[in-house]
Amino acid sequence: MNIEELLEQFDEVLDSGIKIPGKKTLVDVEKLRAVVDDIRLNIPNEIRQARGIVADRADIITTAKREADGIVRNAEERAKAIVAQEEIVKMAQEKATEIIANAQAKSKEMRRAAQDFVDDIMRRADEGLTSNLGEIRKTRAALKQQTPSTPISND
Repeated sequence: MNIEELLEQFDEVLDSGIKIPGKKTLVDVEKLRAVVDDIRLNIPNEIRQARGIVADRADIITTAKREADGIVRNAEERAKAIVAQEEIVKMAQEKATEIIANAQAKSKEMRRAAQDFVDDIMRRADEGLTSNLGEIRKTRAALKQQTPSTPISND
């Protein structure tokens, strides 16, 4: 069960409470505690997913570097193989420079895209977790306000 479903359960427990005068509601505390416990258990799962995304980002960048290095190596090997005549050497050098520039541009673009992708996922995870935390804090504050401040005596 994910955080969103657990928060839906939390809302359902709040909505199923008995309304009493004074904008207060009686709710089943045990049900709320069970949902809060489930939320706590699922938050680490969300964090593990975020870490996996970061690891994927590193893999994407490593793969992009490896591909770029392979392209650069291929360009250098092709340039060395065409060293027969001056015109051919000149053309080969120009082509190698172009391939290297293209490889570097592609590598830069892939890194930027990977970083943007990871940043977007991390931003959404951050927003989701922040939103969930804010909702939990609001609910806790609401619950604290509903709790009577004076103790009941058993005289």
